[in-house]
Amino acid sequence: MATVVLLLVSNVFMTFAWYGHLRFKSAPLWLAIGVSWLIAFAEYCFQVPANRIGYGQFNAAQLKTIQEVITLVVFSVFSILYLKEQFRWNYLVGFAMILGAVFFIFKKW
Repeated sequence: MATVVLLLVSNVFMTFAWYGHLRFKSAPLWLAIGVSWLIAFAEYCFQVPANRIGYGQFNAAQLKTIQEVITLVVFSVFSILYLKEQFRWNYLVGFAMILGAVFFIFKKW
């Protein structure tokens, strides 16, 4: 569970690092890059331990899959609440297909 919580926190930071500046289009690009790098540093402080702790309990493909699912959930909430974008039905269909990938990656064959 520690791995998932750490990945969740890291993805919140990374989402803000990658997309938070979109609300500040008038800010200079160099400032957006600098602030994004600072936020990304915080993200790495959670991401690296998450992968260290989780590797062994999960294989690398499973860790990446967990991270991607968390990223999509965090980004969906971020885009609705922070960027004020509309969530569309086709996003939900796409996410459902990704859940199919999760099934195949985690299924013991």
